[in-house]
Amino acid sequence: MQPINKSTDFIIRPATREDCPAILAFIKQLAEYEKLAHEVVATEEKLQASLFGEQPSAEVIIAEYQNSPVGFALFFTNYSTFLAKPGIYLEDLFVQSDMRGRGFGKKLLAHLAKIAVERDCGRLDWWVLDWNQPAKDFYQSLNAEPMDGWTVNRLSGESLTALADQC
Repeated sequence: MQPINKSTDFIIRPATREDCPAILAFIKQLAEYEKLAHEVVATEEKLQASLFGEQPSAEVIIAEYQNSPVGFALFFTNYSTFLAKPGIYLEDLFVQSDMRGRGFGKKLLAHLAKIAVERDCGRLDWWVLDWNQPAKDFYQSLNAEPMDGWTVNRLSGESLTALADQC
């Protein structure tokens, strides 16, 4: 595979409402790769409302190569009480399978790091599935620190509703 060059063939730009079909396609491809396709209930309408509505919940950047979307990163602001600073949480990073190995993922992460620095964030966080060794190797090549000793917890669906009902 040919690495990308710094020509006008490649750009990273903020997503717009018109990108929702591509964003949804990337989400579905990512879910397929992660063996979680059965969990995707996102629709273009839900993405438009949550990403571009009155109170956006997250932001998306799009990687384009030769004027076609080839990947995306979806992120939102979190907060570190220890640092007393905001951070960025990367929810999803995805590059189309035929475009991997060309540097698009690294460029997307570098762009997020730049956003974090410009916004005076204390850190950039994300999760990676235990079995996804290619991703883990990639992240370690960027000097990302695995956060061993932490267990991710989640409430959703009926468990979330049941706890909320105790209020």
